[in-house]
Amino acid sequence: MSSVAVVPGSFDPITLGHLDVIERAARVFDEIHVVVVHNPDKHALIPIAHRIELIEKSLVERLGAIPSNFVITSWSMGLLVDYCTDVGATAIVKGIRSQIDVAYETPMAIVNRNLAGVETIFLLPDPAHAHVSSSLVRQVSTLGGDVTPYVSTAVAEFLKHALD
Repeated sequence: MSSVAVVPGSFDPITLGHLDVIERAARVFDEIHVVVVHNPDKHALIPIAHRIELIEKSLVERLGAIPSNFVITSWSMGLLVDYCTDVGATAIVKGIRSQIDVAYETPMAIVNRNLAGVETIFLLPDPAHAHVSSSLVRQVSTLGGDVTPYVSTAVAEFLKHALD
């Protein structure tokens, strides 16, 4: 039986920290679903279709190709655990940067386990990326700053041209 994990996020945009978590999750699970989720509490800068494209380009840039055991998709209808159940995922993998993330993610992890028996696995980021968030990247980019230390070349180029 193969193990399937879902790595969800808004990925608006995907950062090197996200890529690190995805790559490390792939060492633990047989199949990885990178799922762009719609968060109604956030105003997205990048349309979902472009976020999926940037995830794909970033993975190719980092890994040389998208591994055959990866699925990159989006989910905006219903609960994330419904998606997990549909694809046979037993785990949700979340990167956490600080105690604030732990406090935010823990209640969701408990509810997801109660609703569908899906466990949440927290992965700590590479310390080089622990301070980086998508919102920080958006802010720096919007104000004309250099985001190349925080994102793939594909994302940096997209943001540069999208915000011109």
